[in-house]
Amino acid sequence: MTKNDYKETMRLDNQLCFPLYSAARNVTNLYTPLLKPLGLTYTQYLVLLVLWEKDGIPVGEICERLMLDNGTVSPLLKKMEQAGYVTRSRSADDDRVVVVELTKSGRDLQNKAKDIPAEVGCCINLSPEKAQTLYKLLYELLDRPAAEQE
Repeated sequence: MTKNDYKETMRLDNQLCFPLYSAARNVTNLYTPLLKPLGLTYTQYLVLLVLWEKDGIPVGEICERLMLDNGTVSPLLKKMEQAGYVTRSRSADDDRVVVVELTKSGRDLQNKAKDIPAEVGCCINLSPEKAQTLYKLLYELLDRPAAEQE
């Protein structure tokens, strides 16, 4: 590799990580004004999306679905419990396992948040076909089939 090749590979514009990072930040920022009236952060919203799909699951399953570690998810769940959206309890089968369940307030948030995906979708300047292609490519990059997410 020549010195010029090396310089070219080190340009910010040639890094895959940069547009991924910037796009993720931009999309995440679209959620902030929509979630603020609900008293939620983006990450709390993600936790709720998981629980709205399947309630009463172990913390480990939430971590797995969100690709986050326990040290990130546990403090979130504690705040969500204090806010009255979830409860945490030890599993009857294994007291090492903490199970998270939605409260009535947590379930009610789903109806309040139901328009958020469409509102964010309107702000993203991609055709439905391109959005679907991007979705599949991102899951391919994550080495997880997009079909698992549907």
